[in-house]
Amino acid sequence: MTWLAIGSAFSLGLFTAISPCPLATNIAAISFIGRQVGNRRSILASGLLYTLGRTLTYVALGALLAAGLLAVAEVSRFLQKYMNEILGPVMILLGMVLLGWIGSGLSMNLAGQRVQERAAKGGILWAGLLGILFALSFCPVSAGLFFAGLIPLALKEGSRLLLPTVYGVGTALPVLVFAFLIAFSAEYLGKAFNRLTQVEKWVRLVAGVLFVLVGVYYSLTHIYGLSLTAN
Repeated sequence: MTWLAIGSAFSLGLFTAISPCPLATNIAAISFIGRQVGNRRSILASGLLYTLGRTLTYVALGALLAAGLLAVAEVSRFLQKYMNEILGPVMILLGMVLLGWIGSGLSMNLAGQRVQERAAKGGILWAGLLGILFALSFCPVSAGLFFAGLIPLALKEGSRLLLPTVYGVGTALPVLVFAFLIAFSAEYLGKAFNRLTQVEKWVRLVAGVLFVLVGVYYSLTHIYGLSLTAN
């Protein structure tokens, strides 16, 4: 396991968190946590439970998928032999999804308005349930980053638990940060939220371009056998 792999998993999670569709669910989570303004302990507990719910969901999904794929001998041998060749096209597709060129307009929301209204009337334990449901509410960006980004990376590194955990924490990080802001510095909440929405488009643009470029590099070097470095 390398720090590059861990950083990549965290970056995938963070890109997931600030992409438009997952960002909407995180905003809903922030609204749920923020209803308890003045109760610092409940706010922090809700933020941590939401993070735990999201993280455990991705860990469970990642571990099941990785274990299932690696358990099939033919699949395992295929991935060991062709993983580098697969990563190139996958990275290009992820970049296109981040740039909004493909996969827009589709989403699956397991925590609709009724669930959120019921959660608002419940206790802090609902924060963990919302984390689970929001993690399972895939849209093209989050599905692409998880299934086509994290899972191949986890398989390549042989990590069934660590990388999905890091990814899950990355997806919940904005909510955790806003929970601390609500608890300790509520006056900065509006400024921080506005800054996040402004930065999101540029981060997604830069990330999309980088994914495409890295995908092209992997494709040229591992599929076509071209050497792009000086000998």
